[in-house]
Amino acid sequence: MALEFYEILCIGMFAAFIVLLFSGFPVAWVLGGVALVTVTVAAYIFPERLADGFYSVAFSDLAAVTSRIWTIMQNWVLVALPMFVFMGLMLDRSGIAAELMENFVKVLGRAPGGLAVTVAAIGLLLAASTGIIGASVVLLALLGMPIMLRTGYSPSFAAGTVSAVGTLGILIPPSIMLVLMADRTPGVDAGGLFMGALIPGAMLGVIYIGYMMAVGLFSPKHAPLPPDARRMRLSDLGGVFKAVLPPAALILAVLGSIFAGFATPTEAAGVGACGATLLALMHKKLDRAVLREVCEQTTKTTAFIFAIFVGATAFSFVFQALGGEEFIHHGLKSLPFSHDGILISVLFLVFVLGFFLDWIEITLIVLPLVAPVIAGLDVGPAEVGPRMIWFVVLVAVCLQTSFLTPPVGFALFYLKGVAPKEVTVAHIYKGVIPFILLQLGGLVLVYVFPALATWLPKVAYGS
Repeated sequence: MALEFYEILCIGMFAAFIVLLFSGFPVAWVLGGVALVTVTVAAYIFPERLADGFYSVAFSDLAAVTSRIWTIMQNWVLVALPMFVFMGLMLDRSGIAAELMENFVKVLGRAPGGLAVTVAAIGLLLAASTGIIGASVVLLALLGMPIMLRTGYSPSFAAGTVSAVGTLGILIPPSIMLVLMADRTPGVDAGGLFMGALIPGAMLGVIYIGYMMAVGLFSPKHAPLPPDARRMRLSDLGGVFKAVLPPAALILAVLGSIFAGFATPTEAAGVGACGATLLALMHKKLDRAVLREVCEQTTKTTAFIFAIFVGATAFSFVFQALGGEEFIHHGLKSLPFSHDGILISVLFLVFVLGFFLDWIEITLIVLPLVAPVIAGLDVGPAEVGPRMIWFVVLVAVCLQTSFLTPPVGFALFYLKGVAPKEVTVAHIYKGVIPFILLQLGGLVLVYVFPALATWLPKVAYGS
């Protein structure tokens, strides 16, 4: 069946967006530019093809983008974004991670794959207290890779460990990705999504640790024991407890206040930003230069995200005005699959797009288009609310692979920038393959057992 003209324009919008991403232009400009060019094509070059009411688009309609952006800026949930970014950057400067590394090595040094497990344990704590992927990967690489390589760890295994563990912060709350996903998905709030992602995120961390111990046990040439490792002493446990207590207290203050209903995610983000600043002060790492650097980097990161918001808003408006949303819905429902097959197709699409797009573009553009379709399917939990939390968590787990898959796997770029010279790009690519497979295995578990994502929200909301 021949495609309608508006359908060709919709396909052309997506194709042009993906192609122009490789031009080097900022993503926000690409999104807004594609929307503007599409409006020109639709309204002025082929006006007779779009004379039919609903599908007509004109420049005057594009003015509605301004009111949409204003509506986004009035959303109090998004205020949490800059505060969570500030919290993560300040913790990165506090020196907590170095203290954790020193004490965990004393306890886990003699365990199979102990150094990798140490990196994973620190990564889990960083994930639950920062959520900044770039900071986590760089910090873990600087702290963990030199000691792993000196001990005789294979460069690929060490690189894969740091890359994969560093990405856990995008899934384990508080996560800026989850905040954006909650904003883009009708009927899903950030607090419920935080609860839904907590168990799958922790489960993925445990899977990583199990794999690392298995490598150390069955393939010790890739993860040998340190020659100077000594038996654990009782005093070492005290050192670990002392090192873990500050970040654990911060995690409890942020997530505990949300889960207990004492604070909204926005209010908890403020608590986290203040707590991270106090921890940096306690460790004597806070001065005027650090505060200025953290504030400047927070402003840049937040501006980058909200600039993409503006471009994505223009892109989505034009796409929807052309009837693209109905085109996507009809296309998904026309697939010759069951309802489960449609959901798997959506997840596969997200996985493939993760090779080329950043999680922000997928969250802002793709998620709002496919979420209404999933809400109407007979899959997963019977109630729509838990089903949408489950679906968004599935997408979040799937999107975690986007940080590890070339050519735009940002964790790979972060690691290459700070890794020792003997670690090549080939080592990094080879090292992340097992962890990508483990992530997909975690995705399958959440798909087969929806309660992993819905149990905590149901307990909290009593439904």
